[in-house]
Amino acid sequence: MIRSLLALLLTSAIFSSANAQSNQLQDFYQYDPVIEHRVDEIFHALNDTTRVAQMIVTSAGELGKPDSIVLKLAKENKIGGVVFLKGAKENHKRLIDSLDAISSLGAQIPLLFSIDAEPSLFNGRLQGTESLMNTIDIKTTSEADSVARIINKDLLEIGFRQNFAPVADISPGNEAIKNRSFGDNKEQVIALSKQFIETTQEQEIIATAKHFPGHGLVKGDTHKKSVYIDGELQELDVYPPLIEAGVLSIMMAHITITNNPTYNTNDLPASCSRNIVTDLLKGELGFKGLVITDALNIMKAVTIIENAPLVASKAGNDMLLMPIDETKAINSILAEMEIDSDYRRQVEQSVKKIIRLKVFLGLFPEEDEATAVLDE
Repeated sequence: MIRSLLALLLTSAIFSSANAQSNQLQDFYQYDPVIEHRVDEIFHALNDTTRVAQMIVTSAGELGKPDSIVLKLAKENKIGGVVFLKGAKENHKRLIDSLDAISSLGAQIPLLFSIDAEPSLFNGRLQGTESLMNTIDIKTTSEADSVARIINKDLLEIGFRQNFAPVADISPGNEAIKNRSFGDNKEQVIALSKQFIETTQEQEIIATAKHFPGHGLVKGDTHKKSVYIDGELQELDVYPPLIEAGVLSIMMAHITITNNPTYNTNDLPASCSRNIVTDLLKGELGFKGLVITDALNIMKAVTIIENAPLVASKAGNDMLLMPIDETKAINSILAEMEIDSDYRRQVEQSVKKIIRLKVFLGLFPEEDEATAVLDE
């Protein structure tokens, strides 16, 4: 299987090089039969275990898992991506280079590296970077564009291709969001979020609007306890314009919805509710991009749920962020796939979506690198 996958990666590299101008990230939502064929070929070269692993995003950095554990997970082909938490630029770059080498030598699907590079968190997540204004202080689309470009430059130099930003919450000072939002004016939040997204994705980095369906107008912090939207989804109107603008990824909030006959989550957080992830976001709003959970390992609102990664996956999330135990999460999904054919098809759709994004990002090896490995 390894050699056949290498051959596919080589073909993808040649394909990507020949089509670099026409297949940019902003074309992700356009149907292209050639790309669909390439995605299917790569998908069918994997087994169920390595397919499911594409959905798993582990953590790295000073607040993440030790480098040794992250490297081991990569060698065992148990992850599809890594989110980097607090740390120095050079340390993040060093680990990314090591992980890329593992993927290349092991003939594995390349990893997707992500980070919470919101303006307010940027200097903490990437220590040693240029000081930026907080998100709340960005008042014009010109400022949003300028700040996004500064962030993108560092991310691309280090190897990050997904930014868990912008925060699209309408926040007058929520305990969890604080200065991370563009403010409490809905139209301004939409306009500045759209600009940040468009600039980010024009420069070939996946932008992520968060936290769906809205974390700004609630009381409490989902890191510490269950938090509730009581009644109407007041922030939902933010998302249709962002979806229309082409945002490629949306992060789910661990917020429970109550006293809302249409969108009740039955004591589950929205991130684990099929009513919200699949029926509302994917169905009613028509979002076709990547849906990812918020962190599954530290937030009290979700850690109290037994087998939360499986529950979140069954709700419709495509990627599972920071599960406590990656191997357990994979095995639980595999077991459910064996007994539920509809769920198997859903997982396969998620995996193909992830592979497709990696194809558009050009993450596969260059032609000469793939040829060198094939010749060994």
